[in-house]
Parts: sequence; C-alpha cells; structure tokens
Amino acid sequence: MAQPIRLELTPRDPKKELADRLEQAPVEYAAAILDSYELLQKLHESGAFVTLRGVLGATDKIVDDLATGANMTESIRAMRNAIILAKMLGSIDPEFLLAISESVGETLGNVRYVPAKPPGLIALLFGFTGRDHRRGLSVVMRLFQKIGHHLNADNRVSEGKVSAGH
Repeated sequence: MAQPIRLELTPRDPKKELADRLEQAPVEYAAAILDSYELLQKLHESGAFVTLRGVLGATDKIVDDLATGANMTESIRAMRNAIILAKMLGSIDPEFLLAISESVGETLGNVRYVPAKPPGLIALLFGFTGRDHRRGLSVVMRLFQKIGHHLNADNRVSEGKVSAGH
C-alpha cells in the first residue's frame, strides 16, 4: 500500500511578510515615493495642510452653519427651483434646445451687430411674411399660452395644484 506524502507547511508570519514588502517598497516604488514627497512639500509650502487642519478643527461649526443656511426659506426655494429646472431641462428635446442655443448665440452673442436704429413698424410687419419668423413666433406664442394657462388661478385650483399655503 502507498504511503501518504507528508506535507509540512511552515506557519505564515504576516508581520514578517509585511516587513519584507516594506523593505522592498523603496526599490519598487522609488519614483512614486519621490513624487509623493514632492507633492507633500508643495502642499506644505502652499499652506494647504494648515487650511485642512483648520477645516477639520472647525467641522462642527461648518456643519452647524450649513444646516442653518440650508434651513432658510431662500435655500429651500433655491433647492426646489434647481430640481424643477433640472426636470424642465430633462423634458426638452436636446435638438430643440440646441436650436434655441444657437439662435440666441447668433442673435445676442455679438453686441456689435445690434442695429443702432430699431426697425420701423412697416419693417416689422414685413417680417411676418417670412416663414422662419412666423415659425419662431408660433413657438413663443405657444409658450406664452402655456405660461398663461398655468398661471391662471382657476386652472390651478381645478387641477389641484394650489395648496392652502399658496
């Protein structure tokens, strides 16, 4: 019958393994260590560590000030408005927003091309004959119509959008 092979493993010493790795680190990571030292020196010279120590020491005061500021009516409205604006931007077709962005840039981007003398009434009326002019006006008119609809208090009450506090 075959005899089992005896396997004797030497016990692992994690501390010795760590010490060996640490001993080899300066050779393996010399460039990274030198870069780290240089970065630490620049942070020290710029005063970043002093600032960081001050921030860490004043953490409670900073948190209190942030909480007080966030609890203000203006801050709450600003956060709500930011959420609404993000939702609004998310609902707009990017191609349409790009067209508006390019149009605004072409129209308002260079103040030198703003005519010193505004167009007369006849020139404005002739503008309505152009298809692009009418197309742009129809978008603006539809926007104003929707704004008026949503601002109408009767519509808001019937749709359940006005609460007792508003």
